[in-house]
This record gives sequence, structure tokens and C-alpha cells, in this order.
Amino acid sequence: MNRNHVLPQVELTSDAGSLRKVDLCAHQAYGGHGFLGIRELPRVAEEASTVEAEDGFHWKVETYFEDSPGSEPLQFMNLDLKGRIHLVCQRCLKDCPIELLESRRFALVQSEDEADTFPLEDDQQEPLVVSQHFDVLETIEDEILLSLPLIPKHSEGGCEAHASSFGADTGASEALENRENPFNILKNIKKNS
Repeated sequence: MNRNHVLPQVELTSDAGSLRKVDLCAHQAYGGHGFLGIRELPRVAEEASTVEAEDGFHWKVETYFEDSPGSEPLQFMNLDLKGRIHLVCQRCLKDCPIELLESRRFALVQSEDEADTFPLEDDQQEPLVVSQHFDVLETIEDEILLSLPLIPKHSEGGCEAHASSFGADTGASEALENRENPFNILKNIKKNS
């Protein structure tokens, strides 16, 4: 059961200072949304190959409490992210816009011990240790970084392989094909025995 109707709701803004120190230990609910440009996310900016004016992420955060049978209500946080970043395509080595869309649900816990013993029923919910000065901006950055593709590339047919990619140098590939198989020597030795 959602109990936010009896709790005060604190509105979060995109101001980095207010997102860096959120008291998630207080018995209140938080909600907010906004847009963060790539330059406002320093660790994400390090990954970007270029930054265009529209690059960045729309975010939405909501915390709430749910009743838990036999114990205190559990606090949860939903985080939704939608945005774009430019990375280097590993096929053509040129800028590639990467669109991200993520939704995460966190169970907010009070200690590392509680996080270690938290039951993980599904991978869509994980424990997150809270504090009186919780850094929501850092959590937003963490989720963006975890969502980035390991091998960014344009969609199929969206680019050509770079000349330094394997198989692009036809002279080198022909030389490899014409090179004698080293096992042929062993085969000849066996025939002559």
C-alpha cells in the first residue's frame, strides 16, 4: 500500500546542489523531474565523444513507502532516465548518437549490512544505502554509466567499417590467403616417411 498521501512531499529540482544532499532518512516522500545536460554530469561527460546542445538526460525521481507485513514500511525510489549521448562508434570510429531509456526501482535501506541481506527477487529492484546527505545526482550518473553500451555502434547499415578494421585492407588479406599453411610441411614429412 502506498502511504505517500500522509507524508509531506518534497519537490526536487535539477539544481545540482539540491540533488547532492537529499535527506532520504527523513520520514517524507520526494518527487521531481528535470533535465541535466552532459556538462552537468562530469563522469558522463568524460565518456562523450562530442557534446551537442540537445545531449543530456531527462530524469524523474519518486520515493514512496510501502507497507511490509510484520515490519516497518519499506521505502522505495523509482528513477526514470531518457536522453542522448554521443560516443565513438567502434565500427567506423566516428561520432554516434546513443539514445538511452532506463527505469530503475531501488529499495532504500539504512546500512550496508541491510543491503547485503536484502532479498533479490528480481534484477529490477536493488538495495541502495541512504543517508541524510544522499547524492541523487551521483545515482543518476551511476545509472547512466551502467546503461552505456560496452561496444557503441551505429545501427546496421548506418556506417561503413573504418579502414583500420579487420578485413578492410585487401592487400594484407590476400597475402594471408596466399601464405603457405605451416601444417603442409608436416603433411609432406609424413608422406616421405
